[in-house]
Amino acid sequence: MPARRATICLTLALALAARARSETARVVTLSPSLTAILVALDAQASLVGVDEVSAQVEPRVRTLPRVGGLFNPSLEAIVALQPSLVALVPSAQQRELRERLEALGIEVLALRNISYEDVLRSISVLGERVGRGAAARAREDAIRAAWRDARAQAGRGPRVRAVLVLQREPLYVVGRGSFLDAMLEAAGAENLASSFADPYPRVSLEWLVAAAPDLILDAADPAAEAKSHWAHWPSLPAVARGRIEVLDRALTIPGPYLDRSLAALTARVRGSGTAR
Repeated sequence: MPARRATICLTLALALAARARSETARVVTLSPSLTAILVALDAQASLVGVDEVSAQVEPRVRTLPRVGGLFNPSLEAIVALQPSLVALVPSAQQRELRERLEALGIEVLALRNISYEDVLRSISVLGERVGRGAAARAREDAIRAAWRDARAQAGRGPRVRAVLVLQREPLYVVGRGSFLDAMLEAAGAENLASSFADPYPRVSLEWLVAAAPDLILDAADPAAEAKSHWAHWPSLPAVARGRIEVLDRALTIPGPYLDRSLAALTARVRGSGTAR
């Protein structure tokens, strides 16, 4: 009995501590994907500041203080908000900022968003930190279920030889190891750029012509110019067959709705999308 009582007391203490942390959380996010996660978990009340891009793309945080760009946030603006936590995606550009924040005693949570598992971990960790662990687990479960279902469907037919373009000039595509690479695989596509170790490699037009994709998924801006751009290379099988699929740029964000993004991408891969 004493051991059981001690276990119960410890569990209650941990729960109360987690609740206290969530009630006092003052979070600054320096990435649109991390901001989107908190909003999706109904935790935007914990946000006290965001980066410029987050404020532009997420309507529910537009009135919050802005602390600068993704790669040049203002240390002074962040400190003035008295955050208990700064959440960011680790990068060389933000290394010095992270060190200076930590030197000031401000906790920094660095969350990678390259791979599929990275994104799921970001949802889980952020959810726990702001007292929305159950909502985070529900989101993660929904994403994993969508992946399982899509893979089961994709396994019933041949894979489409595809390239996902992120930028046209210079040409950047989705390579191996990114969450988008995992999404292509789950959707039933063969990612022809998975031979590149870089998750987002810059490639030559000569490489693309030699790869001869049957499907080009174009997520580059401006979207309206996608089909006219690729029409200059009629020898590409994707062009000859009319398989240039224009993607909503939002599908390329490593955020909390990968299940919805996967459904939209799968429709394009299978040729049933609305933007053909």
